Amino acid sequence: MSANALSTRLWRERELLDLLQFKLEEQQLLLLSGKSQWIDHATREIESVVDKLQGASLSRAVESAHLASSLGLAGDVTLTQLAAAVEDPAWREVLEQHLRALRDSASTITALRDTNSSYLRAAQRAAQESLAALDPAGSASSTDTGPRLIDTDL
Repeated sequence: MSANALSTRLWRERELLDLLQFKLEEQQLLLLSGKSQWIDHATREIESVVDKLQGASLSRAVESAHLASSLGLAGDVTLTQLAAAVEDPAWREVLEQHLRALRDSASTITALRDTNSSYLRAAQRAAQESLAALDPAGSASSTDTGPRLIDTDL
């Protein structure tokens, strides 16, 4: 196996990470705009990309193990170790660039995921507070003199 084959797998993984970032940003825009009816769709799309990413990651791991074996290394080496072991400086640079791009993507995706989680928790709290203001019959409680979620005075 070759560095070229590994690079191809890394490109696929990077493409999927870009798509995941896009889907997370899309989810964030839906959350910020209050378009909650589309959150389930966005979440399913994110899960679909994550599933594809897991397959691409496995494919990359297999290719990494093959390259490591051809270089006389253990199959469980890191991408950093592989890049250092490749004799051709051009391929070393290519693998190092992939590594930097993967780290940058992971950092961005982690920040987006954390932000979106905060927004989702805030939306859930707001919904729970609104529902708590209703009594079991679905009308505002008698002690509540503020605006009502459901107008029952029709």
